[in-house]
Amino acid sequence: MTDSALTHVYVLLDRSGSMSSIADDTVGGFAAFVREQQSVPGRCRLSLAQFDDVYDRVYAAVDIRDVPPLDLQPRGSTALHDAMIRLIGEAGEELAALPEEQRPGTVLVAVLTDGHENASREATGPMVKALVEQQQSQWGWQFTYLGANQDAVLTAEGLGIRAEDALTYAAGNVDAAFSGQSAKTRRLREARLSGASMADAAAAAAYTAEERRAAGGGVPPR
Repeated sequence: MTDSALTHVYVLLDRSGSMSSIADDTVGGFAAFVREQQSVPGRCRLSLAQFDDVYDRVYAAVDIRDVPPLDLQPRGSTALHDAMIRLIGEAGEELAALPEEQRPGTVLVAVLTDGHENASREATGPMVKALVEQQQSQWGWQFTYLGANQDAVLTAEGLGIRAEDALTYAAGNVDAAFSGQSAKTRRLREARLSGASMADAAAAAAYTAEERRAAGGGVPPR
């Protein structure tokens, strides 16, 4: 059996040049997300990767209480598909190497970006979608997609991520987007800790209408 009290959150963060205008807000929002997750019952580990047209794994499996401040230096273009394939592959290999009783009962991959894919060299949208759907159906992984300056729901669906797990946010509402993501993650973790199945926990954790309105993007799930 996996460790039902343990959640592992994998964050894939866009650091392309277009993030410059919201870099400071993103640093603040990420810090607030970490603080709130520290207050949720149960244990949580966080892994962070950043990407532009280069992928960098910043740290892996850090206890949520020990997560360092975010250093975000925007540059480059947006190789989203390559980055998603890379992160999911790394995460899968790392978790498979653990004894089953040490594996997290809940795995969440959160993708945050403010631009569209424009630089991947190896992966395509259909490749990402197939891998995401495999991880969801075979292993119960949860995915969220936060996107600014785009229809995040539409983009996420093309990547295999459910509409209820995608949030469009306005560039001026970064704090609200992170707040919504933190609340969603809290609901998921608390439901799992109380014994809910992954399917029931995921349903309970869906972004609310209020969170969507606060983020300012406003595309409801279809």
